Amino acid sequence: MLIKTVLLFFVTALAEIIGCFLPWLWLKKGGSVWLVLPAAASLALFVWLLTLHPAASGRVYAAYGGVYVLTALLWLRVVDGVKLSAWDWSGALIAFSGMLIIVLGWGRG
Repeated sequence: MLIKTVLLFFVTALAEIIGCFLPWLWLKKGGSVWLVLPAAASLALFVWLLTLHPAASGRVYAAYGGVYVLTALLWLRVVDGVKLSAWDWSGALIAFSGMLIIVLGWGRG
């Protein structure tokens, strides 16, 4: 269950990031206004994906935040080409560890 949950969180984070990145391209980089349509679809997918978890919504959102931090930094590195610092990686590791702790506690109390 843990691997499935983590993978679902990563897909969810990508849907959210893409849904926000496309309008950013339109507004800040002169992209086409038509980028808003796939952005809206991506954000709708993001919302739907969050509903697929078996835990209470507050726990899902809290745990998801840890994966989002790591995914956003990976996006920054891969898509934007920004070199990440040891501080970035340390923060991502701490956030991701928090997600693991929360998810491992699902259904235990």
